[in-house]
Amino acid sequence: MGLLLKVVVHSADIQDRDGAKLVFKRMRKYFKRLKLIWADGGYAGKLISFVDRYYNCILEIVKRTDDLKGFKILPKRWIVERTFGWFNNYRRLSKDYEYDPKTSETMIYIAMTSLMLKRLCET
Repeated sequence: MGLLLKVVVHSADIQDRDGAKLVFKRMRKYFKRLKLIWADGGYAGKLISFVDRYYNCILEIVKRTDDLKGFKILPKRWIVERTFGWFNNYRRLSKDYEYDPKTSETMIYIAMTSLMLKRLCET
């Protein structure tokens, strides 16, 4: 569905794979039944074995094949891109206005809560 489970905002000097470890550490106590996670090619490498070893979960990398020409929608990857697109509807998330990463995380949770409440009220 593209709804967020956990968010970690960190400084740009932290590699994405290392930042992902921060997300997994926060998720451990809340999502024990999680079995499969999709990620893009930037998360390949040692992170896959890290997730398997410490979280008993499969980290599946969604890759673009080399023989594709032009724009193609990748399976599962469009879900992430659509979620980022939803954030652009919220002024405070359209640009990086915040100085404190915790404030950015909070704004993301507020936006996602707003989105989920709108969906609940429509039914």
